[in-house]
Formats: sequence, structure tokens, C-alpha cells
Amino acid sequence: MDASNVRTVEQVVDTDRYPLLEPDSDAWKAVVSRTRQELETIGCSILPQFIRPAQREALRREGVEVAPRAHYEVETVNAYNIAVDSSLPENHPGRIPIQRGNAFVARDQIPPDSIIHQLYTSEPFQSFVADCFGLPRLHELADPLSGLCLNVVTQGMEHPWHFDTNEFTVSMLTQESQAGGVFEYCPNIRSAQAENFDDVRDVLLDKGERMIRRLALQPGDLQLFKGRYSLHRVTTVQGGTARHSAIFAYSERAGVIGSVARTQQLFGRVLPEHRAAEGRAVRVDELLD
Repeated sequence: MDASNVRTVEQVVDTDRYPLLEPDSDAWKAVVSRTRQELETIGCSILPQFIRPAQREALRREGVEVAPRAHYEVETVNAYNIAVDSSLPENHPGRIPIQRGNAFVARDQIPPDSIIHQLYTSEPFQSFVADCFGLPRLHELADPLSGLCLNVVTQGMEHPWHFDTNEFTVSMLTQESQAGGVFEYCPNIRSAQAENFDDVRDVLLDKGERMIRRLALQPGDLQLFKGRYSLHRVTTVQGGTARHSAIFAYSERAGVIGSVARTQQLFGRVLPEHRAAEGRAVRVDELLD
């Protein structure tokens, strides 16, 4: 185990509540058991105050420093991140246009000594998250841009309804917006076997209130989420303070790199690694992205 990773965990994470360095302890098992149960029943688990109070201002400040490096472009998309002019049936939810105005700071713009980068590459952190998802291990994405990123949502913007490519998502709020910016999701609105287009369409047309859950996230909370099967969004941010959240992207398999089209959309550029990997994407199901 890398000594610098151990120091990072001890200094940054509240290890009294979340004993990342004691994987055989009863406390570890209790946290993992609760998290797995919540992921199974409601598709999401929040580990409150994961970051020590003394480190939360540094966490926020580091995000503020890199936020100006985000790629920002308002565009019309749909919930599946497929071409909006795709040939789809008339009532298909993929034909409902939505505006995406959030921005992303790519991994190569985030300093290696920042808290979120140190956590992302920490072996104890990765082992803990893997156990929470019931997986033997996790791999950092080989993608040099999307492996770790900071999501930035500024005043008047939102991160609209969408599904994730990965089965699971790990994220952490680093700065709370002044108002708005609420995380909403529809747990298990689809499955690997069924798209459930009618329910998705109802949510997109503001007719699916019964299916929506809302979370009150605080800076330093760790969020574990099954984003492939749960439609989700961040509502419009209000006030002068932007909403910042770190997204820790892992995969069950090694070597995962994003597609050229999706990478260009999110970061405004692609690298040779993306072009070399094009056409070799692997999915865990046959759902629309």
C-alpha cells in the first residue's frame, strides 16, 4: 500500500466513521452493508461528512481554482446522449430535446496533489468503493480526460435528465450552489432488460413526479449511485455561486476510454488515445446510451 495514499486517507477522510484503512473491521462491514442495501433498494447511497470538516474548505477552494478551465458549451441533447436527429419513433423519449449547459474540467486540468485526485488514485478508497458496490476491484478509467473530472453548473444552467454509461457512479459535492442545484433521480426507472420508455417520457414531460426522489447533498458527502438505470439530473442553479461536484469514474474492467463523439461533446477536444480506441467500446447491456 502506497504510504502517501494512507496519509491522504487519514488526513482527508473521517476514518472514525469510514474506516478505509481497516477493511476487516466491524465498522467497515457495517458501512458497506448499509450502503449495499441502499444501492439495492433505492439505487443510491449517501455517505455524509465523508471528508473531515477541517478539509472541506480546501476541497471547495481547489474546485474554485480549476473551475475556469472547464469546457463550456450550451447545446441541445436528449436523455440518452445520442444524436438528436436519430431516426426514432414519434413518441420515443429520445425525441424530446433538452438543453445541456453544465461544464466539465478534464482530468489533465486537475492538479495531482488536489484532494479529489489523491482520493481517486487512492488504493484504500478504491477498495472501499468496490466493496460498497459488491465488486472484487475497480479500475481507474484509462481515459486521460474523463477518468476524473469536476462538473461545474453556473447560474441559470442545469445538468439535464440523463443516464450514465457506467452502471455505477461515484461523486462528491465540493461546492454548494446558493440556491437550486438539487440532485433528482428516478431509481431503477429502467433495467438491463427493459428501457421502460413510457416512464422515461413521463418524467421528461413533467408528468412523472411520483417517480422522482430528491437528495439534500452537502459538500464533502460521498455519493454512490447506479446511474445507468436511474434517470437523473441537477436542477437549475440560482444565485451567484456555482455548483461544483467531483466525478470519480471507475470501471469493472481495465483500459476503458470514452468515445470520440462523447469526449468532444464533454471536453471540446479529443486526444490520440480516444481515436485509437474508437470502435472498441464495450457495454454491459444493449440499452441506448
